[in-house]
Amino acid sequence: MTIRVLVVDDHPVFRAGLVAILEDLKDVEVVAQACDGEQAIDEVASQRPDVVLMDLRMPGIGGLGATARITAHHPNTAVIVLTMDSDHDSVFAALRAGARGYLLKEADGDDVQRALHAVSKGEAVFGSGIAERVISFFATPRVATAPDPFPQLTPREREILQMIAQGLDNAIIARRLVLTEKSIRNRVSDILTKLRARSRAEAVALARNAGLGGEQTSPTTIQSGREADHT
Repeated sequence: MTIRVLVVDDHPVFRAGLVAILEDLKDVEVVAQACDGEQAIDEVASQRPDVVLMDLRMPGIGGLGATARITAHHPNTAVIVLTMDSDHDSVFAALRAGARGYLLKEADGDDVQRALHAVSKGEAVFGSGIAERVISFFATPRVATAPDPFPQLTPREREILQMIAQGLDNAIIARRLVLTEKSIRNRVSDILTKLRARSRAEAVALARNAGLGGEQTSPTTIQSGREADHT
């Protein structure tokens, strides 16, 4: 059986290299390429690939948003995330979005080929480092804490949601966090996907119902978040 694959990545050099590897595999056919989430959604609708190899950090709605839409509307298409992000938050956000696999970009051609075969058979697959992280996460005893209204968000995403709930626009948030507006747009898109919010206004409503947005973000909080971005 030939596995029909869509490759999605906004870095043309990496994308071209990955396509070259896949085209050398006898049982794999690259049916399309995409450079962002929106194009990926369109290509899945037109090409109906068996598997999508999806980067996470891309312009527009990004890999998480694209994965959620693809798996919701095309359940027969499996998504494997192929990214540099190895943190718990990224892994579990991708799984919640519907991804069936998660590989790091350091994976070699054999790893990718095995993953393609696994998900095409309905299995889930993780790269070796990711599998260890998932096992460790569930094996570690959890200390009881106060309920977290948005456990799917990272600390930085929660900080941005707090600012959104305060009525701040992307330009102001970017200046406060010393980030680009493009970075803020991508993170806001990820927040909407994780909250299953259809709009920014809906995300604000969810945040305020959970008690966020009542106070202005303190300089101390902003500084600590800024330092976290540079670690």
